Formats: sequence, structure tokens, C-alpha cells
Amino acid sequence: MKFTTTKFTPTDVIRNETLFTTANGNLGFRGDTEEKAYTYHKGTYINGFYDTEPIQYGEIAYGYAKNHETLLNLPDPKRIELSVNNYSFSMKEAKAIQDFSLEIDTNTGILTRKLDWITPDKSTIQLTTHRLVSFSNPHSAVIEYLVKNTSKDIIHVDITSSIDTTSHNIMSKEDPRVGAKFSNNPLIIDIDKVKDTELQFTAQTRKSGLCLAGIATHTISCTDKSIISKNAGENCHDGITFSIELKPSKSISLIKYITYVHGKSDSQNLDFLQQAKSKNSAFKNLGIEQIKQDQKKYLSSFWDTARLTIEGDTESEQALSFNLFQLLQSVSKNGTQSIGAKGLSGEGYEGHFFWDTEAYVCPVFTYTDPHIAESLLAYRARILPQAQEQAKIMNLKGALYPWRTISGTETSAYFPAGTAQYHINADIIFALNRYLNQQSQNSEQIALTKSKQKYLSQTQIEKMAAETARMWFSLGFFNENKNGQFCINNVTGPDEYTAIVNNNVFTNLMARENLYISCRLAGKQATEIEKKLWEKAADNMFIPFDKKLGIYPQDDSFLDKEPWDFAHTPSENYPLLLHYHPLVIYRHRVLKQPDLVLAQFLLSSCFTRAEKIRNFNFYEQYTTGDSSLSYCIQCIMSCETGNIQKAFDYFNETVRMDIDDIKGNVKDGIHTASMAGSWMSVVYGFAGFRDYNSEWLFNPQLPKKWKKITFKLQLEGHILQVTITHDKAIYELCDKKFSDAEFQNLKPLVLKHRNEPFVLDPSFSNKTCKEFNLRPQLRAVLFDLDGVITDTTELHYDAWQKIAQKNNLHFDHDMNKQLLGVSREESLKIILRENNVVWSTEKIKTVCYEKNEIYKESLTTLSPDNILPGIADLLNDLAHAGIKTGLASASKNAPQVLAQLHLENKFTAVADAGKVQMPKPEPDIFLEAADKTNTWYTDCVAIEDAEAGIKAIKKAGIKAVGVCSSSPLNNADVRVKSTSELTLELLKQALQEKDG
Repeated sequence: MKFTTTKFTPTDVIRNETLFTTANGNLGFRGDTEEKAYTYHKGTYINGFYDTEPIQYGEIAYGYAKNHETLLNLPDPKRIELSVNNYSFSMKEAKAIQDFSLEIDTNTGILTRKLDWITPDKSTIQLTTHRLVSFSNPHSAVIEYLVKNTSKDIIHVDITSSIDTTSHNIMSKEDPRVGAKFSNNPLIIDIDKVKDTELQFTAQTRKSGLCLAGIATHTISCTDKSIISKNAGENCHDGITFSIELKPSKSISLIKYITYVHGKSDSQNLDFLQQAKSKNSAFKNLGIEQIKQDQKKYLSSFWDTARLTIEGDTESEQALSFNLFQLLQSVSKNGTQSIGAKGLSGEGYEGHFFWDTEAYVCPVFTYTDPHIAESLLAYRARILPQAQEQAKIMNLKGALYPWRTISGTETSAYFPAGTAQYHINADIIFALNRYLNQQSQNSEQIALTKSKQKYLSQTQIEKMAAETARMWFSLGFFNENKNGQFCINNVTGPDEYTAIVNNNVFTNLMARENLYISCRLAGKQATEIEKKLWEKAADNMFIPFDKKLGIYPQDDSFLDKEPWDFAHTPSENYPLLLHYHPLVIYRHRVLKQPDLVLAQFLLSSCFTRAEKIRNFNFYEQYTTGDSSLSYCIQCIMSCETGNIQKAFDYFNETVRMDIDDIKGNVKDGIHTASMAGSWMSVVYGFAGFRDYNSEWLFNPQLPKKWKKITFKLQLEGHILQVTITHDKAIYELCDKKFSDAEFQNLKPLVLKHRNEPFVLDPSFSNKTCKEFNLRPQLRAVLFDLDGVITDTTELHYDAWQKIAQKNNLHFDHDMNKQLLGVSREESLKIILRENNVVWSTEKIKTVCYEKNEIYKESLTTLSPDNILPGIADLLNDLAHAGIKTGLASASKNAPQVLAQLHLENKFTAVADAGKVQMPKPEPDIFLEAADKTNTWYTDCVAIEDAEAGIKAIKKAGIKAVGVCSSSPLNNADVRVKSTSELTLELLKQALQEKDG
């Protein structure tokens, strides 16, 4: 895939410099031009090469972070200046530039710039530059600079190659997310010289104890072998000038080989310059063509698994490829560093590593290139000692990982939205556990990374597990006021607009997960007594739940806050953090990004589908999306809750976040987490992949625009190819890397398509592929009871009438219509509300019990004669067709009613009304009925006679058939006037009805 632009206005230049970054995870060049004029910010970075500056607090307290850590903008080795007939080349004069294009090829890793320049004296040249930062040689890069004389006359060409040692970081202004805070130049240049055609420098940081050596060597040639003169300056900044009288149609080629080597000043081998010379010599000896071939080979291997294709949406496919390529360029691959929020493309967030790595980036590489995922996790293992020190500072046991860092030391100057995000411990362990699950025993037998260095040892894994669990156990406590449940107070969850709260549900759930995982992984690094205590804390973790709303409140106080006034917040006031004091934001019900909803994705099987629907709908209205991390999670959960169009809208926000500069800050660098999120949106969203608890599940649902998607995942040593269309899903083992013997020795891969388990077994050629039909097929019919199977309306009415008379309440048939499809307790509340009467909870329960006893006594009058017309025949037809039947009634007396009607053996399953959280019109009872029949909800049709029931069915994502005997039921997919009209064919037709 080639990503191209032909635009170079000042605004485009700012965008292009970020988007056309070339990097290899260690060394990174922004996409600025070789010449200095008409650039926004020329950037050269090494992953983890930083300096520090004391944080200036107006008032300081114990435990505050002490120092800023900032990724340094290093001396610029890209610098090449061109002049023709003594006219300096610049792209500033747009009229003098023709046929401009800037292109990065994700298959070759080469950035190419092409243009024609008309000089002030009307001479013309064609300029072509190629830039490559080598994946195979992580310290090196190469620039190929080609000038062709397209004039009719000889022209004088000067090409000056240098290393600009005056480069500096962007300094901090008003936006806290951008800019360095240095009081002095953080990089001290020691050696700075030119030797023959070689540029050399060494430097050291002012405070962090890091050293750097840079070398640039050159080869230059001309197509007609004309004489090229050299004029060397005194230092790297002056550089070397190559001059030639260039004849018409002839070209001059300058190849610049660049090598940067760095390390700690206390390194055993301090001669970094000699190392740089040695590496540069080896790199240069490869030659430009071999370097290009090596780059292409590396990328071909990556794309063999990582490639994701979308038939029907070329733009999205290209954007995904671009995003994955940028992730590959940004991520460290040596086990000592991580991936910055902006990669190696800019200085936003000072180059820090956040939880983004484990929550968003790690999943991508866990399933596309596990060795990189291991490298990222190894970085966390490396900084465990600093995390242990941070725990001591915070009066905790074990280890507390820093919220933002480079070296491993906490550098967050604003603790409410930084250090208070303890959940980073759990995010790391959750990512580690995911990686280990993916590796499995197969990966140990025939490791995909068998020729690569292992970064994580068993001891490191055990220590990380033990130390993070110790932190959680010392942070929380068994709270007597919460019935002895384990509570965690004064924390901040992923949503940074809600800070320092008690029992953030995401934090508590992830802490619980961390504790359970640590019990398994800690090995000999923890005692059995410790593990039992961790398990006790996990078993008793307090998880707030609001029974009235049927949702999990984000924390103990979230529902007590006033909702943010979105209607009167102007669009220019987003992001809120730049326009409102934190206290203003914190006291309102407003989210920067998904919090509880993120937990629903990560811990998928911990929530029912009804809960996911309810929680997503509740929190979406308060979520600003001010964080670039928002859209992919919103996309994934929109898919899970059944709104594919909404999911597609969110997907477009995340997949084109940087390409379209949606947040208006691409100048500061790419959004690596959002880029990872675009892959997650497809794989976890539209493909419905879930990986919780070592299970591999899929629930595919494509947007209308897409015809087909194909991608691969590495799972337990297998390469699984997934192909999804609107009609089918195909899962196939297709690993060409293994020999036949290795392939057949792999253990079977156990997967689940929706609710149907299946096995792919490489030992049998006919079991390496499985296909599923995605078109809805009628497998189960879900029935309401009252008004569909039988009519007990008058029995209910009589029972409520007796209760009303006994308690001096007004009750009539009109009021009774409001009770259709509503639970007993909710029905009584409606009656009380209509009478302007308030009762205690205890009295409501007592009277509900009395009503039920009256009703149950009346049920003895029922018999098969009370079955509504056509229902008995329909049940028989469904049974003969092998279609399951489920009863979805809010009545706890449903089993007794079925027995009285002699229908108890006609139903595959009866949903337990006592187990569902919320009554109709919430979807709980119908989803429970579908689950009990072991049928996927999209293969169900449900029949109802009440508006509340129809709403519940539609919320569940199930096709609804309405029996309109007492109300029009306009929201039903199909409507009949009587149960006698219900037939098997009609139900099959209902399943095929299109929504809306």
C-alpha cells in the first residue's frame, strides 16, 4: 500500500511531517524535508533517549513526582541543502514547484519525494529523494538524493550534507499535553567534526546520564562520471558540500548512510563513536540495493500475518494498513523500551509510555507478531525495581507501575489524573496474561519466534504477578460498612474527567482480575498464605450496582453528580480539559473516554448482553470523546450491542484519526493507541473476536458497505485465517511457516463461533477449515405468556382489584392496560403513582406477595381450553421442524400456568424471571430465554402482545412479532390481529424483515 499526497501548503506541511515519519522502533525521523526552509519542526528521535528537568510546583507535597522526562529531539542527520546556479532550493515558492508528490510505501518502507523545480533563472531540475530507516539495522538509516538536470544548458549544482546539531525540542505553552520544560539545552555536544566525507559527533544529556554518537557517511556519483568537488566544513553543522557542473539530462546521486548509537554513560563500553563507526561501515557495505531488499523482506514477513483486507472499502483498508505500518515503525523491539503515545513522530506527551501500550497496542502485536508483544512486556519487567520504589513512596507493598514514564520513574505532575490511576498495574498483568494464553503449549513446542531472542523469563513473569497483587492487597481493605467486601478508595479510572473516587468499577474489576491471575502466575514468588488472601480479596471485591437503573455506576458517587450541560457547551470548548477547571469537570457526570464500557469489552463474559446494552446506552450520552482512545471502544461495544451503523461511524473516527487530523493535533505526532484501536475495531468489533479467559470467540457482523474482510491471528502456535462476508464466516488454519511434520504436531485449536464451539485440527486435513452461515436462520421462537399462550388478563385484573379495594386505591381497566408485560412490583408502583400514594419498600413487597397469592389461587381454574387459538398447532409445527421454543414471561408463576395448560413439555426452556435484573421493556427476559434454548439471539423470533414486551425484544436485537389484540404495537417487525394467524412460515418471514 502506498500513502501519497501532492499537497504542500503550510497546513499540509505540518500534517505531512508527522504522517510521513520513517522509523524502526529505535530510530525515528519525522517526515520533514531534507532542506530546513519551509519546515514546521524537524525531528529526529531515539526511543527512550531522554533528559530530565525538575518539576516546578507552586506547592509541593510528599510523594509528588520530582522530574519531567522528555524525549529529546536529537541532531538532525537528514539535513541536505541544494542550490542550482547559486539559487537555494526551497519549497516555499509554490509556483516554482511542479509535479510534487510525497509517498510512503508500506511494503518497502521507503519514503519518496518527487518534484520539478524551476529556478529563478528558469533552469529546471528533477529532484527525487528516498528515505529508509532500517528495520534490520535498528541504529541506521539511509537517504538517497537524486538531482537530474532537465534544462537545456549545463547547471552548477551544490549539495551540502550536514548534521544539524542545533536541533531542539518544542517548548511547553498552554496545552499541558505538548512541549518540553527544559531550562537549559538538555543535550551537550562533545565531538563535532568532519573527516573526509564523514560527519561525526558525540553528545551527552545534561542530567539523565545518556550518551549518543552519530555518524553520516556518503557515496556520490554522476551518470556521466563528471568531476565532483568536495568542500568540507569545520563541523557537522557546516557539513560537506559536493559540487558539479551537471550536463543536460544527466543526474547526480548522493547516498547518505546514517548511524546513531546510544547508551548509558556508565556502560562498560563507553566508546560509542567507535561503535557507530563500526555499525555504519557494515551498513554502508551492504549497499543501497541490499538495504532496500532487506527492508522489503522484513515488511513482507510482517504483512504475511498482519495484513487486513476489506473488500468494498479501499479507503478504510489503506488507512488500516497505514496505521499498522506506523505502529510497527513506532514500537521498540529489543525488550528495553516501549511505544510512546506519539510513537517516534513527534513530541506530544513528551514521548512518554502510558497504559495505552498494554490496553491498546499489545493486543495488536500479541496476535500479529507476538515477539513484539513480548518485548513490550519485557520493558515492564525491566522497570519493576522502579515500580517497587514507587509503591514504597505511596505507602504500599509490592510494585506500583508509573502512570507516565520513560525511565520507569513516575513523571506525572498531576496526580489526580496520573498517579491515582492504579489500574495500570492490572492493565499490564491483563496484557501479560493475554500474551501467555496466546502462546500456549504449542508455541513452546514450535515457537514462531524460535529464531528470536526470548525477552521474558519465568522468574520475571512470577515477580510481576506477585508484586502487582501485593500492591492491590495493600491498597484496598475489607470494608465493614460494605458487608466486609473488599473496597479500593481514592482512585481514578480510565476516564480522566472523573478523578479520586471510591470503588471505580473498572479499577475494582481489573484489580480482581489481577489478583486471580497472580494466584496462578506468581509461582514461588508468593507464599500460599498470600495467594489465599489475594483470592479472598478477589472473591469479595465490591462492585457497585444500581438496581433501579440496572447499570453499574462508574463509581460510588457517579450517579450523585449533576449531568454535564452538553446542550449549552459550544463545540470550540472541546476538549473540556482546555476550557474548564478540573474541579468543574470533576463535579459533573461527564466522561473523557469509556470507563465501565471498556471493562465490558475486556471482561466480556463478566456481563450479560442485557447489561452491556444498558450500560453502553447509559454512558454513551455522557462520553465526550475528548480522548482519542474513545472511538475504538465505542465502536467495539456498538457492535456487541447490535448497532452496526453506529459502530461504523465510530470506526471511521478512529481509523482516520490522524490521516484526517480529526483532533486537530496531528502536528504533535500520531495517536498510536487510536491506530491500534482501528485494528481492534475490525477484529474485536466487526469480527466480534473475544479472548477473555483463554477462550477464542467470534461474533461477526459486517457494515453494509463492506463485502468481505480477511485477516490472520496467531493463536496457540497456529496461524488462523478469518474470512467474513455478509453470508458466511470461514475459519481456516493456514500456516506456511511450519513443515508438514510440525504442522501436524500442533494441538487442535478450540474456537467458538457465536455460541457454537468447534475444533480445527491440523492432524486431519478435513478439519483445518470450518464455515458458518451468517444469514439468520429460525432456530428458536420465544413466547410471552399472557396474551400469547393464554389470556390471564382478567385473573390479574381481579387480583389487583381486590388489592385496590382492600387498600382504598382506585383501579380500573384503563389503568390495567399500563400493566401489560410489566413485573408485579413495577405494576404496583404504577398503581400507586396513579393514586399519588407512596408506600415503603417493605409494604410494596408485602402487598405484591398478597396479590400473587390471590392470582395463584385463581390459576387453578385454567385448563387446555384456555390456550389461545392457533398456539397448540404452532407449537406442534415448531417441534416437528426441530425449532426450539422458549418462554419469556415476567411472571414467576409461568411454570404453574404451563402445567395447568398441559404445555410444560412443549417448551425447550423457560426463562427464570427471578434471575433477570430488569423487567420489560428491558431486554433481559428475552435474552435469558434465548440463552436457555442455547440459540444465538439473531436466530430467534419473539412473540408479544404488549408494547413493553415489543420494546424489550427490539432492544435485545431480536425480530418481534406483535399480537395486536389490544394495542397497535407499531414497533413490531410483523403484526397479526390474533394468535390464530401465527404460523411457522410467518415466523420465518419475520426473521428476514429488515430493521427500520
